[in-house]
Amino acid sequence: MTAQARRHRARRGSGDLLRAEILTAAEELLVETGSEELVSVRAIADRVGVTTPSIYLHFADKQTLLDIVCGQVFAQLDERMEQASRGVAPPFEALRRRGMAYVEFGLANAEHYRILLLRRPVEGADADSTDASVAASAFGHLVDAVQACIDAGTFGADEDPRALALVLWAAVHGITALLIAKPHFPWPADREAIADLVVRTAGLGLVMRGQLASMQSTPGA
Repeated sequence: MTAQARRHRARRGSGDLLRAEILTAAEELLVETGSEELVSVRAIADRVGVTTPSIYLHFADKQTLLDIVCGQVFAQLDERMEQASRGVAPPFEALRRRGMAYVEFGLANAEHYRILLLRRPVEGADADSTDASVAASAFGHLVDAVQACIDAGTFGADEDPRALALVLWAAVHGITALLIAKPHFPWPADREAIADLVVRTAGLGLVMRGQLASMQSTPGA
């Protein structure tokens, strides 16, 4: 598509449509380059067919734009985990599948994952709104999945579902971050098996925690 065609399409659209086109262009460039540093505001403007100042009418800066793009990708992560666990019983297996979906999605969207979860906070960036969005969607559903395991008796009845969800998130984030940050480490050929072992071990550790707590609270145990 020529730049002239892109400019014509952009002029036809409303402000909301142009904003959506900018986000799409930024997403495309992020995927194509695989690097946050290689995605410039000028490149985004060229892809859409508008001037660089037009971008700043909709987004304060490049970082804000990329944060929004990555937030949208994490909404897709939430849906992917929901799909992976939907209709699966028992709840503990649904939780395992949710964890594996997280790892797989993170690896398939490595640069987005780096921007949201592996980058140092940028001074002045609106990280609070992005974190709140993740907490309300993907993490909120993880808490619900943990609560289902508590209700089923898999985890201890007195456990805090948010605390357990954070433990599980730390585990899946850890293996995902390592696989992304250290691609040249001599990982076993079957990286999925390693990820599955981490997910299962974290979950089984919480099962054992609940069983030990129950034994300690039983008279004569």
